[in-house]
Amino acid sequence: MQRSPITTHVLDTSKGCPAQGIQISLEKQINTNWQNLASGITNTDGRVADLLSTEKPFESGIYRLTFETSHYFAKQGLKSFYPFVTVTFEIQNSEQHYHIPLLISPFGYSTYRGS
Repeated sequence: MQRSPITTHVLDTSKGCPAQGIQISLEKQINTNWQNLASGITNTDGRVADLLSTEKPFESGIYRLTFETSHYFAKQGLKSFYPFVTVTFEIQNSEQHYHIPLLISPFGYSTYRGS
């Protein structure tokens, strides 16, 4: 079984565990507009492994992932500074796999290109 060419996971660094239940959307830039490609909700491991279908061609271009972080923290009774986090990145080689992790806390976040 092939995996999505773009995968992600979210870790809550304030709790030291995966962030379950975060709504994530994936979009691709087409000219000056954004086209919604997929969405999902993080599982108990903080992952959305099947975000993008492997049956459609995967193309290079500029993409963005939007993580709805305010709802996640609100469910815990916590206020957060960032209502959502948007990570914009460029795919130059559509033959590669791209893993975009997000580390969050109520008042900060970090991301990197994973493997």
